[in-house]
Amino acid sequence: MSLLKENMTGDIALPPLLPRARRLFKHPALMHYNRLAASVIAVNLVALGLALPDGITAEFASRAALINFALAILIRRQRLINLLFRLATAAPVTWPLRVRWTLAKVYHFGGLHVGGALSGTLWFGAFVALATAEGAPADVLVLAYALVALFCGIVVMTTPRLRAKYHNGFEVVHRFGGWLSLVLLWTLTIVQVEHSSISLWAAPEFWVLCVVTVAIAAPWTRLRRVPVDITRPSSHVAIARFTHGRKPFAGSSTAISRSPLREWHSFANIPSPSEHGFRLTISRSGDWTGRFIDDMPKHVWVKGITVAGVANIEVLFRKVVYVATGSGIGPCLPHLLAQEVPALLVWSTRTPRKTFGDGLVDEILAVQPEARIWDTAEHGKPDMIQLACAAYRDFGAEAVICISNKKLTWQVVHGLERRGIPAYGAIWDS
Repeated sequence: MSLLKENMTGDIALPPLLPRARRLFKHPALMHYNRLAASVIAVNLVALGLALPDGITAEFASRAALINFALAILIRRQRLINLLFRLATAAPVTWPLRVRWTLAKVYHFGGLHVGGALSGTLWFGAFVALATAEGAPADVLVLAYALVALFCGIVVMTTPRLRAKYHNGFEVVHRFGGWLSLVLLWTLTIVQVEHSSISLWAAPEFWVLCVVTVAIAAPWTRLRRVPVDITRPSSHVAIARFTHGRKPFAGSSTAISRSPLREWHSFANIPSPSEHGFRLTISRSGDWTGRFIDDMPKHVWVKGITVAGVANIEVLFRKVVYVATGSGIGPCLPHLLAQEVPALLVWSTRTPRKTFGDGLVDEILAVQPEARIWDTAEHGKPDMIQLACAAYRDFGAEAVICISNKKLTWQVVHGLERRGIPAYGAIWDS
């Protein structure tokens, strides 16, 4: 099953680096996620500049904040995400590669969320300062100061270092802080209307908050506790089978929870073309997954609808190479099974049959007989950039999709892009 080490690496000559000017735009700091966030901030700066000659009022700052918060919330809605993917991947493969290369970065949409949240927080801080200077009523100011403190707390917890160190705390603050801020925004709007001469129905804030509230509540209306059948081929991996509802589309993900108010975890759906239902591969990568594997539940909670994942961009290319490590095979497998786009798999994992079971490995080989599977127990850890480049060259692919841990995914994606190879992988922004 596994290919010999020398046959897989050989003397691979990596493609030369792009010219320095082009390579600059492939730097992680300038990835499309950050560009989108910066674009939102730039639009807000333009709005600020246009409004300055007439003077910025508390009302203007308040509405600007609300519009930005609405953007931050709506761009995370599952149906909108799926729509963005459908629009971006509608381009035919006859379009220039550079255009398709950029369209395939659609999964960086989270930059709009960050830009909207940061801009909204700054505008709301300006609203508080202006409302104080304008002598707003005491009840308005109490609510406003409570909100700005809450927003600042949420933003602080999203900083990469704190988010990584206290991830469960980040989830709690983000979820409950978000809900509390929505309640306080409704209260603030009602109080402001009571101090004005207009009705609630005539206030633009009322309608924006209606849209935002529906968007936040919608996924929870689909909250279900569903049965799950779990097999454990090894102490490292569990395969969860579901038969509820519709079969999800290939490349989508489902969020599951054992405690729906505390934490949710998303995993790639693996629908089998000839079977009802779908599977999730869950590997031991933290406390929650460890408990899930050791204490296999009979039921879990699901909510919302399945949402498109990064590998859905494969249809923008004539041929793709999938690079996976360990349980990263899970998000790749539905696309390999669907065989919608010619693909070659490069999979680095430890003792694949022992870890994932003969059934799963045989299923992979049935659709990927030429798969390049590297057993790390036999050969040690490979240079994944070299393996990806060799597969890209030999297969004549147009793009590489990497599914691995954060460090290796970024290493592969940016290592290839700096050499002019379109490459894609998760950005861990959800």
